[in-house]
Amino acid sequence: MAVLLIAISSYSAALACILINRIMDGLDGSVARLRGPTDRGAFLDITLDFVFYGAIPLGFAIAEPEYNALAAATLLLAFIGTGSSFLAYSAISHKRNEAVHAYSGKGIQFIGGLTEGAETIAFFAAICMFPASFPYLAYSFSAMAGFTIVFRWYWGWQQFGKKLQS
Repeated sequence: MAVLLIAISSYSAALACILINRIMDGLDGSVARLRGPTDRGAFLDITLDFVFYGAIPLGFAIAEPEYNALAAATLLLAFIGTGSSFLAYSAISHKRNEAVHAYSGKGIQFIGGLTEGAETIAFFAAICMFPASFPYLAYSFSAMAGFTIVFRWYWGWQQFGKKLQS
Protein backbone atom coordinates (compact mmCIF):
# COMPACT_ATOMS: atom_id res chain seq x y z
CA MET A 1 0.00 0.00 0.00
CA ALA A 2 2.84 2.41 0.82
CA VAL A 3 4.33 1.92 -2.66
CA LEU A 4 1.05 2.81 -4.33
CA LEU A 5 0.63 5.86 -2.11
CA ILE A 6 4.17 7.04 -2.85
CA ALA A 7 3.60 6.48 -6.58
CA ILE A 8 0.63 8.89 -6.45
CA SER A 9 2.59 11.34 -4.27
CA SER A 10 0.53 10.75 -1.14
CA TYR A 11 3.59 10.75 1.09
CA SER A 12 1.96 11.31 4.50
CA ALA A 13 -0.41 8.38 4.00
CA ALA A 14 2.53 6.29 2.76
CA LEU A 15 4.48 7.14 5.90
CA ALA A 16 1.53 6.00 8.02
CA CYS A 17 1.50 2.68 6.12
CA ILE A 18 5.26 2.30 6.59
CA LEU A 19 4.93 2.85 10.32
CA ILE A 20 2.03 0.39 10.57
CA ASN A 21 4.08 -2.14 8.63
CA ARG A 22 7.00 -1.81 11.02
CA ILE A 23 4.72 -2.07 14.08
CA MET A 24 3.27 -5.27 12.64
CA ASP A 25 6.79 -6.55 11.95
CA GLY A 26 7.69 -5.89 15.58
CA LEU A 27 4.55 -7.61 16.82
CA ASP A 28 5.26 -10.76 14.84
CA GLY A 29 8.67 -10.86 16.50
CA SER A 30 7.01 -10.63 19.91
CA VAL A 31 4.66 -13.47 19.00
CA ALA A 32 7.64 -15.55 17.85
CA ARG A 33 9.40 -14.97 21.17
CA LEU A 34 6.28 -16.05 23.08
CA ARG A 35 5.42 -19.09 20.98
CA GLY A 36 8.95 -19.98 19.95
CA PRO A 37 10.63 -19.05 16.68
CA THR A 38 10.18 -21.21 13.59
CA ASP A 39 12.28 -21.59 10.49
CA ARG A 40 9.25 -20.61 8.40
CA GLY A 41 8.83 -17.43 10.42
CA ALA A 42 12.53 -16.52 10.19
CA PHE A 43 12.44 -17.15 6.42
CA LEU A 44 9.35 -15.00 5.89
CA ASP A 45 10.56 -12.26 8.21
CA ILE A 46 13.82 -11.61 6.37
CA THR A 47 12.51 -12.13 2.83
CA LEU A 48 9.50 -9.86 3.36
CA ASP A 49 11.71 -7.22 4.99
CA PHE A 50 13.96 -7.11 1.92
CA VAL A 51 11.02 -6.91 -0.48
CA PHE A 52 9.63 -4.06 1.63
CA TYR A 53 12.99 -2.26 1.59
CA GLY A 54 13.15 -2.50 -2.20
CA ALA A 55 9.53 -1.50 -2.76
CA ILE A 56 9.77 1.94 -1.18
CA PRO A 57 12.45 3.28 -3.59
CA LEU A 58 10.43 1.81 -6.46
CA GLY A 59 7.49 3.97 -5.42
CA PHE A 60 9.65 7.09 -5.62
CA ALA A 61 10.96 6.07 -9.04
CA ILE A 62 7.38 5.64 -10.28
CA ALA A 63 6.24 8.94 -8.74
CA GLU A 64 8.83 11.07 -10.55
CA PRO A 65 10.98 8.89 -12.81
CA GLU A 66 12.92 11.73 -14.44
CA TYR A 67 13.92 13.11 -11.04
CA ASN A 68 14.09 10.01 -8.82
CA ALA A 69 14.91 6.98 -10.98
CA LEU A 70 18.71 7.14 -10.83
CA ALA A 71 18.73 7.76 -7.09
CA ALA A 72 16.21 4.93 -6.59
CA ALA A 73 18.36 2.59 -8.70
CA THR A 74 21.43 3.54 -6.64
CA LEU A 75 19.49 2.89 -3.46
CA LEU A 76 18.30 -0.48 -4.76
CA LEU A 77 21.91 -1.41 -5.52
CA ALA A 78 22.81 -0.45 -1.95
CA PHE A 79 19.98 -2.62 -0.60
CA ILE A 80 21.12 -5.53 -2.77
CA GLY A 81 24.64 -5.11 -1.38
CA THR A 82 23.53 -4.93 2.24
CA GLY A 83 21.01 -7.73 1.80
CA SER A 84 23.35 -10.10 -0.01
CA SER A 85 26.23 -9.49 2.41
CA PHE A 86 23.84 -10.02 5.33
CA LEU A 87 22.42 -13.26 3.94
CA ALA A 88 25.77 -14.65 2.73
CA TYR A 89 27.29 -14.02 6.16
CA SER A 90 24.29 -15.68 7.79
CA ALA A 91 24.46 -18.76 5.58
CA ILE A 92 28.18 -19.31 5.98
CA SER A 93 28.11 -18.63 9.74
CA HIS A 94 25.33 -21.17 10.11
CA LYS A 95 27.20 -23.73 7.99
CA ARG A 96 30.24 -23.25 10.21
CA ASN A 97 28.06 -23.32 13.36
CA GLU A 98 29.39 -19.90 14.41
CA ALA A 99 26.76 -17.87 16.21
CA VAL A 100 27.09 -14.10 16.54
CA HIS A 101 26.38 -13.88 20.26
CA ALA A 102 25.33 -10.23 20.20
CA TYR A 103 22.38 -11.27 18.02
CA SER A 104 21.71 -14.77 19.34
CA GLY A 105 17.95 -14.20 19.68
CA LYS A 106 17.46 -13.89 15.93
CA GLY A 107 16.00 -16.62 13.72
CA ILE A 108 19.09 -16.52 11.48
CA GLN A 109 22.77 -15.70 11.97
CA PHE A 110 23.11 -11.94 12.06
CA ILE A 111 25.82 -9.39 11.38
CA GLY A 112 25.29 -5.71 12.07
CA GLY A 113 26.26 -2.63 10.14
CA LEU A 114 25.88 1.12 9.89
CA THR A 115 22.53 0.93 8.07
CA GLU A 116 20.27 -1.57 9.75
CA GLY A 117 16.50 -1.74 10.22
CA ALA A 118 16.02 1.29 12.48
CA GLU A 119 18.21 3.51 10.31
CA THR A 120 16.37 2.37 7.20
CA ILE A 121 12.98 3.17 8.70
CA ALA A 122 14.23 6.60 9.84
CA PHE A 123 15.43 7.15 6.26
CA PHE A 124 12.05 6.07 4.85
CA ALA A 125 10.32 8.50 7.22
CA ALA A 126 12.66 11.30 6.09
CA ILE A 127 12.02 10.70 2.38
CA CYS A 128 8.27 10.66 2.98
CA MET A 129 8.46 13.90 4.97
CA PHE A 130 10.82 15.56 2.47
CA PRO A 131 10.02 13.90 -0.89
CA ALA A 132 11.63 16.69 -2.91
CA SER A 133 14.93 15.77 -1.26
CA PHE A 134 14.64 12.10 -2.23
CA PRO A 135 17.68 12.04 -4.56
CA TYR A 136 19.98 13.71 -2.03
CA LEU A 137 18.77 11.57 0.85
CA ALA A 138 18.92 8.40 -1.27
CA TYR A 139 22.51 9.06 -2.35
CA SER A 140 23.50 9.83 1.25
CA PHE A 141 21.87 6.68 2.59
CA SER A 142 23.42 4.65 -0.24
CA ALA A 143 26.86 5.92 0.74
CA MET A 144 26.27 4.87 4.36
CA ALA A 145 25.05 1.49 3.13
CA GLY A 146 28.28 1.25 1.16
CA PHE A 147 30.20 1.42 4.45
CA THR A 148 28.03 -1.41 5.78
CA ILE A 149 28.72 -3.52 2.68
CA VAL A 150 32.49 -2.98 2.84
CA PHE A 151 32.48 -3.69 6.59
CA ARG A 152 30.64 -6.97 6.03
CA TRP A 153 32.96 -7.97 3.18
CA TYR A 154 35.96 -7.26 5.38
CA TRP A 155 34.47 -9.06 8.38
CA GLY A 156 33.48 -12.08 6.28
CA TRP A 157 36.91 -12.16 4.65
CA GLN A 158 38.55 -12.18 8.09
CA GLN A 159 36.09 -14.53 9.77
CA PHE A 160 35.80 -17.09 7.01
CA GLY A 161 39.51 -17.26 6.26
CA LYS A 162 40.00 -19.07 9.55
CA LYS A 163 40.06 -22.85 9.51
CA LEU A 164 37.22 -24.59 11.33
CA GLN A 165 38.20 -26.29 14.58
CA SER A 166 37.57 -30.04 14.38
